[in-house]
Amino acid sequence: MALKIRFFLTIFVVLVIVLPKISAHSSIQEVLRSYGLPAGLFPESIKSYSLDHNGVLEVKLDSPCIVKYETRVFFETVVRANLSFGQLKGLEGLSQEELFLWLPVKDIMVNDPSSGLIVIDIGLAYKQLSLSLFEVPPVCRSQGFVKNKAGRKSIGFEDQR
Repeated sequence: MALKIRFFLTIFVVLVIVLPKISAHSSIQEVLRSYGLPAGLFPESIKSYSLDHNGVLEVKLDSPCIVKYETRVFFETVVRANLSFGQLKGLEGLSQEELFLWLPVKDIMVNDPSSGLIVIDIGLAYKQLSLSLFEVPPVCRSQGFVKNKAGRKSIGFEDQR
């Protein structure tokens, strides 16, 4: 009987104490891959991230910045989304430039990995891009962008060169 209690206590300790620490040390790229998403969806300059038991992913960057995939993408300091297999739904803190307009990215989906395509929902339309654009975490560059309440961004003069 005492052996059974020790066994269950050992299992409990492993599940409650050890496993969360192992998963806490995995990188955001590993987390994205384990959910069927490409590793390069977020820039390499991530300060920290958290994933709660409800699937809410919060990614923190040192500062707002821009990444160039096929078009330019603006990352705010904090990006949040609901993470499920092959999907980032209800994104907050991410905008994509389309025809000189910055549109919020609502969802990112990989519906069929064998297609080699990723679907970006920008509210007005769905864009299909090659998954190969998102294989490696990109370098995020500060472009002097400041987002105001109206959703416009102004560019610092020195960063336009």
